[in-house]
Amino acid sequence: MYEDSIVSEIRKYRLEHAAKYDHDLDRICEALRKRQKESKRKIVTRSPRLLFSKVGS
Repeated sequence: MYEDSIVSEIRKYRLEHAAKYDHDLDRICEALRKRQKESKRKIVTRSPRLLFSKVGS
């Protein structure tokens, strides 16, 4: 099976990042929210899209 080097690198980083927070999802999310808040970038929040039901089938 072909192994993509980019995918492997991302998976390695993700595992290292999770280990930094003892694989605790609450701590990981808290750290990401803190990083987002400290960032000077504009945050865009989009409203949910309406889904229309199919008619006739």
